[in-house]
Amino acid sequence: MEADSPSRNRRPPLWATLIATALGAGLLPLAPGTWGTAAAVPLAWAVDRLGARTGFGEWIFVGVLAIVTAIGSFAADVYCKATGKHDNQQIVIDEVAGYLLTLIAVPRTWPNLVLAFVLFRVFDIWKPPPVRWMDRTIKGGFGVVADDLGAGVYGAIVLFLVDHFHLLARIGIP
Repeated sequence: MEADSPSRNRRPPLWATLIATALGAGLLPLAPGTWGTAAAVPLAWAVDRLGARTGFGEWIFVGVLAIVTAIGSFAADVYCKATGKHDNQQIVIDEVAGYLLTLIAVPRTWPNLVLAFVLFRVFDIWKPPPVRWMDRTIKGGFGVVADDLGAGVYGAIVLFLVDHFHLLARIGIP
């Protein structure tokens, strides 16, 4: 959306604000993407614990990722239209989805949760190809989320390799 869009400065609906900003994490003044990712850490841990208790571990994790992506894309679209800004920095539900995707192929241990945070932030900021292309090309609410999912794929690959080859254990991290 253009900066001079007629819908600029409209207040988004409360439900869209709560979802798009990850319950307000995106409204924090400095580094909203980092705060949005930080908000996803306890969510990932809780979803993993719920999955372990129910016996549907990976299914629940994948389901939550799908729900966050779908509802987050819709809320981001509503938020963007209301504010008149495409990919408004206050929208951080995309960081939540990308972070969850980073953890998709590994056990959600505390070392993996922390390393996933770092890896996801690096790839989200760096935006290696085709993530940068996705960021610039895909429009609408899904466009807001898509590049973070791309960064999450990169993070997931690196995290899987670190976990698979026990690289953290080799440097003394259990």
